[in-house]
Amino acid sequence: MERLDKTINSYLDIWLGPRDPRVKGWLLLENYTPTFIFSVLYLLIVWLGPKYMRNKQPFSCRGILVVYNLGLTLLSLYMFYELVTGVWEGGYNFYCQDTRSGGEADMKIIHVLWWYYFSKLIEFMDTFFFILRKNNHQITVLHVYHHATMLNIWWFVMNWVPCGHSYFGATLNSFIHVLMYSYYGLSAVPAMRPYLWWKKYITQGQLIQFVLTIFQTSCGVVWPCAFPQGWLYFQIFYMISLIILFTNFYIQTYNKKASSRRKEYQNGSTATVNGYTNSFSSLENNVKQRKQRKD
Repeated sequence: MERLDKTINSYLDIWLGPRDPRVKGWLLLENYTPTFIFSVLYLLIVWLGPKYMRNKQPFSCRGILVVYNLGLTLLSLYMFYELVTGVWEGGYNFYCQDTRSGGEADMKIIHVLWWYYFSKLIEFMDTFFFILRKNNHQITVLHVYHHATMLNIWWFVMNWVPCGHSYFGATLNSFIHVLMYSYYGLSAVPAMRPYLWWKKYITQGQLIQFVLTIFQTSCGVVWPCAFPQGWLYFQIFYMISLIILFTNFYIQTYNKKASSRRKEYQNGSTATVNGYTNSFSSLENNVKQRKQRKD
């Protein structure tokens, strides 16, 4: 394993250049192998988990879901607060910020972004809970793609560009996750479900997040600084892929459901009218038959 790690590290160093020494020796960052293994195990569970649960009763997981979602809500809130204050303290430039000019604030950002990277490993549990509860319809291509790629992408970010312009997307995403995981935590309590109305707007917020991230990343391309340009281009293309997948999810989930409800309402109205008409015709026929008998 050690020889494999050295071989992979040497290829990565040739391909991407020297790593940021400030994260040397940090948990899970020294070698790519653990992150890759976690990702492969995740995909195997996504594939085999539903097969294993096929003939089993779904688990409720209600209590642990409340705790899990509350924990991720608090972690996301902590990361959002620390990133905002770190950016303010470091006097970060919105248009382009390199990885070396923020002073002590850079180290604050790096520590918070490590937690952001680690949270992507924790979030694998989202999928595992879907499997245990047999909510397989929620394990979409978007869901698996997003979860599997984010952990890997942020391993590379943490090793080469762990602060500077990397802060923006993580800050917005942490804020969105405060809303998202608070929603999921509350929805695990049946009595709270009638009062939860903002799920649709979470997806809209995610789409806005991606658009804003593309805009801010593009600023670094148009008005460049010492932040590596290759990372900016990669982020733009990755955000575009998420916009495509999330837009498709939004259309499939909300627009088609609204259309389906309208059709059901119209069909229901027609059925009621037809029922009334049929009843009226039946009454009219009875009256005619009585008249014929009298005659």
